[in-house]
Amino acid sequence: MATYVLVPGAGGDAGFWRFVEPLLRRRGHDVVAADLPAADDSAGLAEYADAVVTAIGDRRDLVLVAHSLGAFTAPLVCERVPVDLLVLVAAMVPAPGEAPGDWWANTGQVQAEREVRQAHGLDPDAPWDLGFTFLHDVPAEVAAPLAAEGWPAQSGTPFGRPWPLGAWPDVPTRFLLCQDDRLFPAEFQRRVVKERLGITPDEMPGGHLPALARPAELVEWLERYRTGVSGQ
Repeated sequence: MATYVLVPGAGGDAGFWRFVEPLLRRRGHDVVAADLPAADDSAGLAEYADAVVTAIGDRRDLVLVAHSLGAFTAPLVCERVPVDLLVLVAAMVPAPGEAPGDWWANTGQVQAEREVRQAHGLDPDAPWDLGFTFLHDVPAEVAAPLAAEGWPAQSGTPFGRPWPLGAWPDVPTRFLLCQDDRLFPAEFQRRVVKERLGITPDEMPGGHLPALARPAELVEWLERYRTGVSGQ
């Protein structure tokens, strides 16, 4: 069996994986859901990687899964511990030397998201809306507390610092996009993943938060990737 290491996106909250973790454990896997110091203005990507490496400890047979902004952290972890497989889910794909804050304009995400808003009859310049962008397909009982409390705090510090790697790590990498993602629309992701990783992403239904909206389906994809690499 494997050790799944789950890296959250912006907000750094390991609770994002709260429905995925028990499903993986039922299949006999060890699971590490990492908390990142996202609210700490002194912490950047290096400190995020430190947090994941510390959480891993001496575990091996690692399948590293990163969501959204977590894809800027996960490759740094691959440089420090032996990772068998890296899976990116609805993720940002960094380029060498690119700061996360520059990624949006560099990739064309800003225009892609504007077009999604327009397609839904919304003002593309309206303030960001948690419900529209993130919670539109999350079950009501899960979405309600998130809507009431807001998204966990995320410092701007890592967005201003260049991604330090000169190339993608030499680790088998898979990408799973979400076809109804309103933050990173599907057609946008297909292009960026092909340009930056040279692979064709796989696709599942749903929005930007599959771990909350479709955890069982997400786990099926993760297991498919794992057995495809390990052969068992």
